[in-house]
Amino acid sequence: MKKIKSGTILISEPFMGDPNFERTVVLICRHDEEGSFGLVLNRKSNLKLSDVLDIEQYNTDMALNIGGPMQYNTLHYIHQLEELEEAISLGNSVYWGGDYEKLKHLLAVGSVAADDIRFFLGYSGWSPGQLEEEIENNVWIVNNKATDNLFNLDQDTLWREILKQMGGKYKVLANYPIDPSLN
Repeated sequence: MKKIKSGTILISEPFMGDPNFERTVVLICRHDEEGSFGLVLNRKSNLKLSDVLDIEQYNTDMALNIGGPMQYNTLHYIHQLEELEEAISLGNSVYWGGDYEKLKHLLAVGSVAADDIRFFLGYSGWSPGQLEEEIENNVWIVNNKATDNLFNLDQDTLWREILKQMGGKYKVLANYPIDPSLN
């Protein structure tokens, strides 16, 4: 089994029955003895940052994504802002979290481009051993190399594009129909 670590990408198997994770790509931000924490990278919401931040001077028309089915009342972010202190490196110039007050300042002065940050409501979480069990049961495909282009791929095609990039049998899975009975 491939090692899970911060920065690991999970790609849901096309046969997954859980609608929360159907054709999702999840970035693992933390994996330790307490469990795992991740953010779904390809679930858009209809909300903008301005809908949850009550501060008009910020660049708040950025899209909000659904990070997972847990605690929709929490705001999380991944970014490519090296200057944001307290951020946790996930590899390949991708960071999770960081100094929220400094982020608000950077937003206020227009120093943050929408292509450099993604905001999420909620998250995906697993109890200790749960994620490993799901991987063993072929619920997830593990990829430890995909973080280098996360901000360059279209969210609508992210699941398919990462599978295609992995090649081989994964390239075949990328074209698997959502409902094979309709073919």
